[in-house]
Amino acid sequence: MREFNYDIIPNELFCSDIMNLISAIHEYKGKQELFIEGKPDILNAMLEIAKVQSTGASNRIEGIYTSDDRLYAIVRDRAEPRNRSESEIAGYREVLQLIHENYDYMTPRVNVILQLHRDIYQFSPSAIGGKFKNSDNIIAEIDLEGSKKLRFEPLSAFETPNAMERLTNTFVDTINAEKHDPLLLIPMFILDFLCIHPFSDGNGRISRLLTLLLLYRSGYIAGKYVSLEMVIEKTKETHYDMLRDSSQLWHESKNSYLPFVKYYLEVILSVYKEFSSRVEHLQNRNLSKPERIKLLFDNTLKRLSKRDILEKCPDISMSTIEVTLAELLKYEYIIKTGAGKNTAYIRNTEYTA
Repeated sequence: MREFNYDIIPNELFCSDIMNLISAIHEYKGKQELFIEGKPDILNAMLEIAKVQSTGASNRIEGIYTSDDRLYAIVRDRAEPRNRSESEIAGYREVLQLIHENYDYMTPRVNVILQLHRDIYQFSPSAIGGKFKNSDNIIAEIDLEGSKKLRFEPLSAFETPNAMERLTNTFVDTINAEKHDPLLLIPMFILDFLCIHPFSDGNGRISRLLTLLLLYRSGYIAGKYVSLEMVIEKTKETHYDMLRDSSQLWHESKNSYLPFVKYYLEVILSVYKEFSSRVEHLQNRNLSKPERIKLLFDNTLKRLSKRDILEKCPDISMSTIEVTLAELLKYEYIIKTGAGKNTAYIRNTEYTA
């Protein structure tokens, strides 16, 4: 039987790579708290954007899609879902909102996790919501030749309820003891959750929602304002590779947490760096809005879409963004690339005043 013991952290996790990541996240967390106290209006705008991004990204990772316009309508305007995919997107929206508003009161025990899973499927006719798997499942992958092969065999359906009770109780007790940094414990917990794979569907989405819940409860709330799920989506191949590496010999309690913990800390640090970058840019509010948009191009060689600019400057209206882009194009300060939904803009490095 697989044992769960977070009271003893594996020595491999006290390496310099892990400690440096944790130290960097702690430093950014201090900046987070200063900004949150003084910029509530900007935070609200960032929060609304992040909710759309998080809901879209977490579902796309699982192959659940809708158009950008429909995603925006479902998350921001709470539009009624039109099909199964949109039903699950709407369910994620509801659970994400629930966590944002009530994380302080949601101890991550089995009953809470089952409720989160139930609520993901609240708009779906599926009967699996809020129930552990009733048959054994496997995690498979498709190789380069198109053949399916076993990647990992989770716990059996019979073992799952008891394992989840032991997992959550052990984690909560260890967190409450305040003996170890939550930044070490949270990725370990998420890895074990994914290896149990307690549901017949929705394990990945629940793991990401649990990540946010556990981070918020430990005071790491940048993920409310910059989408952690989007960072995972952009690095999902690495995510799967590290999950595979850390799940080897998991059943024998001989697995290495290091690959997955390191990856997860890198994701969290990426969220904090982006949060800090947006904060620093928003602190340039003594500049005019067109000057702030121009500054975005000054500070990057990347292409920026209108949506990218809106995400980084949530207090600037789309009409102001469009007028400013037209002016910058007129003076050839930026170059337009792509067309339609792929339209973006990039700084003209040959520009001379």
